[in-house]
Amino acid sequence: MKSILSCFFALVSLMAIGQTELEPETEYDPHALFSPLFYPSGSTTTRSATGEPGIGYWQNRADYLIKVQLNDVSHEIKGTVTITYKNNSPQSLPFLWLQLDQNLFDKESRGQSRMPVEGRSRYGDAASTFDGGYTIGDVKINEASIKDYLVTDTRMQIRLAKPLASGEVTKISIAYSFVLPMYGADRCGIQPTKNGDIFAVAQWYPRMCVFDDVDGWNTLPYLGPSEFYLEYGDFDFSITAPATHIVVAGGELLNPAEVLTASQLSRYDSAKSSNKTVVIRSEREVTDAASRPKGATLTWHYKLTNARDVSWASSRAFIWDAAKINLPGGKSCLAMSAYPAESNGEKAWGRATEYTKGSIENYSKRWFEYPYPVAVNVASNVGGMEYPGIVFCGYKAETEGLFGVTDHEFGHTWFPMIVGSNERKYGWMDEGFNTFINSIADDDFNKGEYANAPANMETMAAYMFGANSEAILNTPDALREGNIGTALYFKPGYGLELLRDEILGPERFDYAFKTYIQRWAYKHPTPWDFFRTMDNVSGENLSWFWKGWFLENYKLDQAIVGVKYENDNERNGALVRIANLGKMAMPVTITYQTVGGKKGTLKLPVEIWNNAVATTIRLPTNEKLASVVIDPKKIFPDQNFENNKWAGN
Repeated sequence: MKSILSCFFALVSLMAIGQTELEPETEYDPHALFSPLFYPSGSTTTRSATGEPGIGYWQNRADYLIKVQLNDVSHEIKGTVTITYKNNSPQSLPFLWLQLDQNLFDKESRGQSRMPVEGRSRYGDAASTFDGGYTIGDVKINEASIKDYLVTDTRMQIRLAKPLASGEVTKISIAYSFVLPMYGADRCGIQPTKNGDIFAVAQWYPRMCVFDDVDGWNTLPYLGPSEFYLEYGDFDFSITAPATHIVVAGGELLNPAEVLTASQLSRYDSAKSSNKTVVIRSEREVTDAASRPKGATLTWHYKLTNARDVSWASSRAFIWDAAKINLPGGKSCLAMSAYPAESNGEKAWGRATEYTKGSIENYSKRWFEYPYPVAVNVASNVGGMEYPGIVFCGYKAETEGLFGVTDHEFGHTWFPMIVGSNERKYGWMDEGFNTFINSIADDDFNKGEYANAPANMETMAAYMFGANSEAILNTPDALREGNIGTALYFKPGYGLELLRDEILGPERFDYAFKTYIQRWAYKHPTPWDFFRTMDNVSGENLSWFWKGWFLENYKLDQAIVGVKYENDNERNGALVRIANLGKMAMPVTITYQTVGGKKGTLKLPVEIWNNAVATTIRLPTNEKLASVVIDPKKIFPDQNFENNKWAGN
């Protein structure tokens, strides 16, 4: 016993030698940040500890046959949807849940009850007198009419006479109608122009809720801020509209000869092999009755395979152009733009197809090949909203603004259209990831035509982590509306930039990020699947980063707390004492300059903060220091850059 105690006290004495300096006041706790118990569980049958789908992973499937008519006077959309739903889960389903998103615009909806009494929210409808929502007609299961269903706000429950067993398929048919709002929560709407209204149509049919291995039925109501979580399947859809209209959609047009004039069909076919934009319908032709086939109405027939949603737009005011998109695997698809005369011009929508083509080609090359037959950019009163194969962007957007919104909305093809995360709960997994890939695309397009200067965290850190900021890992509905842009877009996007550029390096990050996309393409990942994939593929335990940046709202404050010379002699080298004063930790970059002009840089890994709130760094100098600076380029979101600097006397 005596020998053990002697060893113990000797060890304590040795450890105390390195702790003689007073520690600064700090909020940092390395045990909290570097806890070994970050992940809540290990592998399950459906999800692996490596972050990939498990051997028992499953997800259900929903195929849609939709037929609707657009009344451009009453703004009513009316028709039927038939859903072929397959239960791939191991459970029997005694009932089914569907989403009725247009019910957000019912005056009695939960979402409308959240609208501010004063001011406005982008998630309401601009017309205070508007009272929308679905009118549900005949509901059938396997062609037999039923009455046993219940509509609750933006959800519909169908109670089955016989549970849908594992592996079984059922058909749900619903007759419905609704009036499209003028401004539908910045997702859909109607834009008047001098040549006619533009109808941007989305959330336009009853859709299946997701039944998954994480939450069972995902039935969170649609309140406006939180977007969507959808099953994959094939879509066959037909839109009957006035013959004067052009109808564009995120899918392959199956009957172009029936809905286009001979000259338009020729130009449409020509665009499929042209790298330059081909005008299918010009501004002059918009007011020429001969530019549309005769008759009262036309039916446009589209299809889209292996997608989570479909949307479309219709107008007699559309200028329409297109160009070929070249994909890295040797295939091609078609970039198209539809916009009114008010949006025409080389500084505006005249370049929209060029922007679309550039965006799709770039992301296909960098991350994963674009899967759809078309990429359609529509000018509307929707500021920016994404759907498979089609996006809606503001009709007044120009130059850099139009490129930015085009690139952002088509970037959503990868998140959440290909990687089908749950936007209703984790908005940052589509908006933040997309903001990140946009940051690289800005530099890629047209030799950097719209490249952005690097962010300066001296001005942005307080904005991202200020007193009113909120953690990323919140549902969009739970965030203050003014914080959504920061918490869901900029903050996670910039966090991934730091992870790529300052922590892992582009080679390791890009390989891991592409692996995540490949693993979860057309599947439903959770945040833990993403975190685990990045950890396992990069070979780093990044739990400290996920906790500090994503799960919590920790703040960073790196500081220089003292500079001296070893044995009080500058020839022996300088000793710089640095501290971590905030709850977040990051790697440290230190630059220094001696009085003689010698400069140097040290990069220290985050592990220096594993077990310490402060540490001393030796600089390889042999003369007095003139200055020492932490993070001289102001890359990390430090809350106080003033204590990052030291100047010699």
